[in-house]
Amino acid sequence: MLPYLLFLYFMVFSANRLPQIGNFGFQYLLLFVAMTIIAGIRAKANYDLSLADSDWLHGLSESLLAVSNLLIVYGLNEATAKADAPPKTSCCLQ
Repeated sequence: MLPYLLFLYFMVFSANRLPQIGNFGFQYLLLFVAMTIIAGIRAKANYDLSLADSDWLHGLSESLLAVSNLLIVYGLNEATAKADAPPKTSCCLQ
């Protein structure tokens, strides 16, 4: 967990030029991890099943992962689109 927290710490710096939505996607991944742990505990305590056998809990936790992936991909796509854009020049250069 510590390496990922350090990764998140260094992703906040503006020199990385990662859009906020991509950074939020990486942070949202922590919510997926926390909710998956909670869902696994609930599945075992309430249903005496593993998380993989409890379809609706497993589906909910996997949907958090899907949202996290979409946010990261959208942010990285936005960053590459900005990097590929030609630089804006002034019309009055002589």
